[in-house]
Amino acid sequence: MERTDAELIAAVLQGDAASFEPLVVKYSPRVFATARRYARRESEIEDIVQEIWLKSFNKLASFRGDAPFEHWLMRLTVRTCYDFLRGHQRNRETAFSQLTEPEADWLDRCVTHPNEAGDHASAARQLVERLLEHLSPPARLVITLLEIEERSVKEIAELTGWSVPLVKVRAFRARAEMKKCLAKLAQHKYL
Repeated sequence: MERTDAELIAAVLQGDAASFEPLVVKYSPRVFATARRYARRESEIEDIVQEIWLKSFNKLASFRGDAPFEHWLMRLTVRTCYDFLRGHQRNRETAFSQLTEPEADWLDRCVTHPNEAGDHASAARQLVERLLEHLSPPARLVITLLEIEERSVKEIAELTGWSVPLVKVRAFRARAEMKKCLAKLAQHKYL
């Protein structure tokens, strides 16, 4: 008979650490998928996920149970990923001149024939990932949550602990920052 999240959490809080493992097994795919949006190297992803599970185990007593455990865990996951971004902000700069051939082709098409640019989604996706790497941590986080994960402003506020107006301001600034990076990329390519 499978125990509920609440039963597992209660058992862990009463000293049965082994009851935490079913929670790890159940939610690891989602935690890994979220961490992959913020880090590229598998070793970084594994470090982030390990930190998430360690934090969740250590902070389990702070889980009040007024929302599902998964919501609490995902808030912790997003915040840990954000901390990772801030900690690794040492500009992982890759020169824009190092565009891959599909990225360069897509950018050429986008500039010369903007209506046809959507036909090459994989190259566009690669270019967006490259642009995201150049954004500040708050900008990268808000763009990822808002545009890629398609979360609402209210959901982002709940996940990050920011106010709704702050999320809106950061989204506005993030889009401007991304636009500036794209302009820099286009300028570098076509000068």
